[in-house]
Parts: sequence; structure tokens; C-alpha cells
Amino acid sequence: MTSGMRRRMGVQERREQLISVALELFSHRAPEDVSIDEIAEAAGISRPLVYHYFPGKQSLYEAAVRRAAQELERRFQEPQEGPLGARLLRVTHRYFDFVDEHGPGFSALMRGGPAVGSSSTSAIIERVRQEGYEQILRHLGIAEPSPRVELLVRSWVSHAETTALLWLDGRRVPRGELERQLVHDFAALTAVSAAYDEDMAELLRRMMAEEPPDGPLADLAARLLGLIPQPAS
Repeated sequence: MTSGMRRRMGVQERREQLISVALELFSHRAPEDVSIDEIAEAAGISRPLVYHYFPGKQSLYEAAVRRAAQELERRFQEPQEGPLGARLLRVTHRYFDFVDEHGPGFSALMRGGPAVGSSSTSAIIERVRQEGYEQILRHLGIAEPSPRVELLVRSWVSHAETTALLWLDGRRVPRGELERQLVHDFAALTAVSAAYDEDMAELLRRMMAEEPPDGPLADLAARLLGLIPQPAS
């Protein structure tokens, strides 16, 4: 990461460099395990110069979290065209790209810890969750969600986060399989809610009507039908 030769940078350029360096280090190790000395060395500057731009590691960490949050929010963005199942699968794939690239930092951020104790970082995390929630509502074409729709979408966003954290502990389930399963989970949660509410049933019908035979939601329906015992002839 160090260029091997120092050069003068403007204030904003140096701040951006330090944020990038810190984010890279936090992506491979938990933030509390990364020292200011390591950040300074990776940036090719002295420890006192780091403090010239940021008052402490918490301040630098919060700046890195904001940068990561902006990147993660961009990965939620998907054109609202085509079958919902395929759209959700693409979003889930990009979400896991981020988790894969920033594993320890993502884990420390979402689970909390010594370096994640400020109200500022908590607000950043909640904004990311809210962005995910609002993006899914747009894909569903719902501007004013009912209580059941809100419960469905917020539950799924939380479930995706928990799934990603568990996957990071050993990566024992193939990533591609897990991404598809998360899309199936969304459809399954919708189906359960549809059994209790006609509006949710209509949402499920609309989702399935747009689904091609080789789509992830059609795949789930086929798998479930295959589990139902057939009557003896």
C-alpha cells in the first residue's frame, strides 16, 4: 500500500487517502486490532500527521464506515425492470460481494464492538438498513407499505444481514447457493404472510406471474412441489 516515496498532498486528498487506507485495513482485520501506527505506515506518513487530519482512530473509523456505507448502498441499486426474482438475486450477489471483500470490517460493524460504540456509527448502520428496505419497496412497486409488507421487508433485510454474518464464520455453505436461498427466503416469507392476508396474496400472485420458468422463484416452487407426497395411483 505504501508507494515507497512521499509526496505532498492537499488536505482533502490526504484525508481521502487515509480513509481508503483505513478501510482496506479494516476490511481484513477487526478495527480494534488496527493501530494508528499501521495506518500511518500504510499511508507512508508519520503517526503525528495522521492526527493532524483526524483527532483519533474513532474519527477515522467513522469516516471509513461512511465510505463503506455509501458503497454498500450503491450495491442495493438495481433497475426496476424484469422479474423480481432475478432482480433480488443480482442485488443479493452484489451484497455478498461487499461482505466477501470487507469481511472482518463488516462483521465488526454489524455486531458492534469497542471501535463501533458511537451513536454516529450506529446512525450510519441504520441508514444502510433503511436504504435496503426502501430499495426493496421500490422493486415491489409499493409507495405506502402496509404493516404486513413492512414486517416482510424489514424481516428479510435483517435476515440477509444475519445470514451474511454467519456465513463469514467459516463460509461453510457455498456462496452462490446461499444467495439463491435468500431470494427463496423472501418468497417463502411472502407466501406465509399471503396465507393470512389477501393483499399479500395478491402481491405473491403478481410476483409469480412475472416469473419465467427458469427464474429463482419458479425454482423454489418446483422444489417445494417435489417435497409434497403424491397420492398413490
